[in-house]
Amino acid sequence: MKEKNMDIIRILLAIVLPPLGVFLQVGIGLHFWVNILLTLLGYVPGIIHAIWVIIKK
Repeated sequence: MKEKNMDIIRILLAIVLPPLGVFLQVGIGLHFWVNILLTLLGYVPGIIHAIWVIIKK
């Protein structure tokens, strides 16, 4: 149950600031840098990628 609550918090943070949600899920790695690039290219692709990373785990 606690893990489910953390996923909800990560998803909410990913909507506000996508790289933060990815960082909390996987740390600084490939997905983090890809998410920063996607967020700079367009806010919505960054959100989609962040939510995908969080849900995929």
